[in-house]
Amino acid sequence: DTFPSVLMGIPGTASSQATVMDGFPMSKKGEATRALSAAFSASLFGGVFGALVLTFTIFVAEPLILAIGFGEQMMLIILALTMIGMLTGANALRGIATCFLGLMIGAMGSAPATGVERLSFGTVYLIEPIKLVIIGLAMFAMPEIVDLLRRSRTISKTGKLGSGWLIGVKDTIKNWWIVLRCAAIGTIVGALPGLGGSVVDWIAYSHAIQTTKDKHLYGTGDVRGVIAPESANNAKEGGALIPTLLFGIPGSGSMAILLGGFILIGIEPGVELMTFNLDLVYIMVWSVALANIIGAGVCVGLASHIAKLTTIRYALIAPFMIGLIFFAAFQATRDWGDLITMLILGTLGVYMKRFGWPRPALLIGFVLADKVEGEVYHTATVYGFSFLERPVVLVILAITAFSVYAAVKFKPNPPTLTEDGIHSHKKYGPQMAFLLLLVGFSVLLFADATQYQYLTALYPMMVSIGGLCFLIPLAILMTRKKEPSTLFHDEERGDFEIDVESKSIEHYLGWLLGMLGVSALFGFVIGVSAFIYVFVRVKAKLNHAYSAVCAASFIVFLGTLSHFLTLKYPEGLLQEFVELPWPLQ
Repeated sequence: DTFPSVLMGIPGTASSQATVMDGFPMSKKGEATRALSAAFSASLFGGVFGALVLTFTIFVAEPLILAIGFGEQMMLIILALTMIGMLTGANALRGIATCFLGLMIGAMGSAPATGVERLSFGTVYLIEPIKLVIIGLAMFAMPEIVDLLRRSRTISKTGKLGSGWLIGVKDTIKNWWIVLRCAAIGTIVGALPGLGGSVVDWIAYSHAIQTTKDKHLYGTGDVRGVIAPESANNAKEGGALIPTLLFGIPGSGSMAILLGGFILIGIEPGVELMTFNLDLVYIMVWSVALANIIGAGVCVGLASHIAKLTTIRYALIAPFMIGLIFFAAFQATRDWGDLITMLILGTLGVYMKRFGWPRPALLIGFVLADKVEGEVYHTATVYGFSFLERPVVLVILAITAFSVYAAVKFKPNPPTLTEDGIHSHKKYGPQMAFLLLLVGFSVLLFADATQYQYLTALYPMMVSIGGLCFLIPLAILMTRKKEPSTLFHDEERGDFEIDVESKSIEHYLGWLLGMLGVSALFGFVIGVSAFIYVFVRVKAKLNHAYSAVCAASFIVFLGTLSHFLTLKYPEGLLQEFVELPWPLQ
């Protein structure tokens, strides 16, 4: 999952989202090999560290796991949201507002407690919550693709591969203290059932920022921003085995599959496993360690070769990447709504990048929305306000308060306002329009919630009111023009390099809209292949023969997948009258 995060700015999995923040900027600077090498060597250490911790703590971890109840899990989620909101982006107020935006998007669909539809706009598709894969691709993949296309060059600004894999290994050794701390964080958070995979990388990334002096370097291509989440990412697997083996409670999705394997061979997690199958426990522990060593070794060896992708003209790569991300989005529910939602949310992500809104904050807010709603309900039902008397809750509350203090106290000073720089706020009309659109969505969610009963309405009302508490002050500050320059950010006005293409964001969004329009008429396979042909012909300036080969290769790729994986692609109007042959189906 590290390869697409570093090379393309597209998270390979939920656990590799934070790696994008510094890994992709390193690729742009021509340091892709270094970033990949540092990531894999840090992952190796994290995985082995998690296995070691599991070895020595599996017999003493039971009291700690039992101490983590609904209240503690809710406070951990609040801690994660606070850290992300405060530490992503240059403006803390905007960061927290974006977290609430993610929570609000997560409120769409059926309410977990009652099953009642919320803000579905009368569509069958929105009865179910929007899928995470669509949000992740929309927030990271589409904005970066559009950005690179507008810059009209390779992913690497230098067009060169940069430093070798040995530099990345040295970076990991040099920053061993960060690696050790973040691996410990990964193990601890991974041991919390169902929580680790979605937040562990962000908690580790935020911790790295909080504990270093030169915080302004993060997000610009700092290798420490790659090492921290990657070491925690793999360490969480060792932690996730603790509740799985002790109580039969899966610490992650992969652990749930492992429990299914236990059932098939007649093994009961818990006392029986520890007493009669201890050899099996240690086989699992050291399988984790060996897998990390072998996997990291293979990936480090491949890094320098795969990193060569960053030296290819992006106009040749982009249409295939666009086809792949829409293909991936469609696999969420295999409904046309997946493609439409991908375009809408991708457009939101593009403008968030343009105006400097922290996209990771929205993503993590969305990821945790379901957990926040569930934990608030469970905590209120089981404990009431007495949950504040629990020791672990108080400890997490103190850590949260300290995180907020540290984020405010040690936040880098905003740059000075300039007359013609990107932070000048003479022309803030598009930013104000974008902000008012978010306010409108918050109001719409609140108005929709007022028609439901208490359990259905509680969560959307809470998050919409919380979002408005931050969005409205932002609008007031922007109107009065008294906010520091971190509020005024517009990449359309001077933030690009001098070799930027003159085409606007809307130009490339129009290309994507056209692709979906052709797909609606002739089917997804024909629509995407036609898009690839025209795009490489016009933008990459290939001749007709090469353009046709590019389009045909993608048709064969989709056809092969449909044959072996029994996939069915979105159909267009043409399929209602004509049955197309393979591979155009």
